[in-house]
Amino acid sequence: TVSSQDSPANGPRGLFVGDIVTNLQDCPVYSVEDWNSCLGDISVKSQVGYCISSATLQQLSFPARVYRRLDGTVECCSNNSLTDICFSYSNNLDSHLYACLPARKVVEASKVCRTNMDCQKDIVPSFCVTPSLENQTRLIRVKHPPHIDMLYVGHPMHLQYTVSLSSFVPRQNFLSIDLPVVIETFCKYLISLSGALAVINAVPCFALDGQWILNSFLEATLSSLIVEKQNRELVGFLILLAGSALLAANVALGLWMVTAR
Repeated sequence: TVSSQDSPANGPRGLFVGDIVTNLQDCPVYSVEDWNSCLGDISVKSQVGYCISSATLQQLSFPARVYRRLDGTVECCSNNSLTDICFSYSNNLDSHLYACLPARKVVEASKVCRTNMDCQKDIVPSFCVTPSLENQTRLIRVKHPPHIDMLYVGHPMHLQYTVSLSSFVPRQNFLSIDLPVVIETFCKYLISLSGALAVINAVPCFALDGQWILNSFLEATLSSLIVEKQNRELVGFLILLAGSALLAANVALGLWMVTAR
């Protein structure tokens, strides 16, 4: 991984160069395509919740004032808190309950869920608590072992735009993680340059292969129409003159545009 300087993934518990990302929430990541696909699914689907026992919920939660944000979502934690997040949950009596909980303790020791039914596999009574965040904002758990999981709060696309990943993992420490990208880019430029030179070389212009291609073409097509060889050579000369002038004009225009910037 490589994160840009202003990336929200930066920080002491964020992503570092060379980290291997294995999961986004419960979505496995094996390649760059998986990373983009997982982020797309997370941004489209609703925020997942986390299973937490009722005893742990009572132990971690503390009284907080509940109020609504401008977009209609509910907040129950202090705006200055960097570790606590407002979670919503429901029980048999009330479907709109809120608790301010430490995000890392809730996420790391829990499995993801959508409803309370997803958490009722154990005998211990549990709830599915869902982060109460602003619209389009998600709480995303990024696994990159052996480091501690990164918890990201924000729009999923910000991660996609500010974090660069590679599908390749270097087997030796002295190999750069950017080596496959550098080789791929070099090959693309080499193919593009070779193709461009081949096209330019085929232009009917003096001293290029296009001159001999044009002469062969005229001999094959105009021999019956223009019997005199001198006349055919004159036609070829005029075409070569026009092609050379056009090529020179294009080169001059390109140099002028580069130097004028």
